[in-house]
Amino acid sequence: MTPKPVDRLRAICLALPEATEKIAWGEPTWRVRGKLFAQLDDHHHGADHLAVWLPAPLGEQEAMVFTDPERFFRPPYVGPRGWVGVRIDRRPSWPQVATLVERAYRMVAPPRLLESLATIRPLRTSKPSRTRRRSRTSRQRSR
Repeated sequence: MTPKPVDRLRAICLALPEATEKIAWGEPTWRVRGKLFAQLDDHHHGADHLAVWLPAPLGEQEAMVFTDPERFFRPPYVGPRGWVGVRIDRRPSWPQVATLVERAYRMVAPPRLLESLATIRPLRTSKPSRTRRRSRTSRQRSR
């Protein structure tokens, strides 16, 4: 049996060092040392989606919503502060969700926890880098 989206999200969040779950505003939220890094949006105020709200680096929210408005949105309340809504009800890419949750966690976690996280695993990226450096000999040949 496939786990429910909320259960998959919960497992992703609680796998992070010292992450805890707390019900707030009638929804599960996930925190590290009291700082919020993820909040469930279970059809909040009648919305047509099941999603998670996450803090995002400066400029990321706009880029994500622009490139994939079916999957990403600007959530109410925290959207003006750069948080992004990520739908988890339409066959989401769970590796991408995990990466975004971990990035949100890294934005609020204390430095010592980040150090311990870095020894466990480096930050995953959604897409592998496709840039390839040219060797010195190929640069010299093109001159």
